[in-house]
Amino acid sequence: MPYEPDLDKCLFSETYESDWERLTVSVFSYDKGAKKLQISRENKSTEGSIRFVKLGRLTKKEVESIIPLMQEALKFMD
Repeated sequence: MPYEPDLDKCLFSETYESDWERLTVSVFSYDKGAKKLQISRENKSTEGSIRFVKLGRLTKKEVESIIPLMQEALKFMD
């Protein structure tokens, strides 16, 4: 079955933003299935444009910043 964007519903999305990057915590449900947490990272280039990059490892500050977002996201996963 091919992926259909219309069936992918975002139930929650909040972003932590610093001067050079954004971390977004979201909850999605595909075709009314299991609710799943997604964490994505976007970096700002020197020209100011935003691009998605691999999440990779998180610094302590990044973790401390997204934990409250993850706790809020949990409320949408029931």
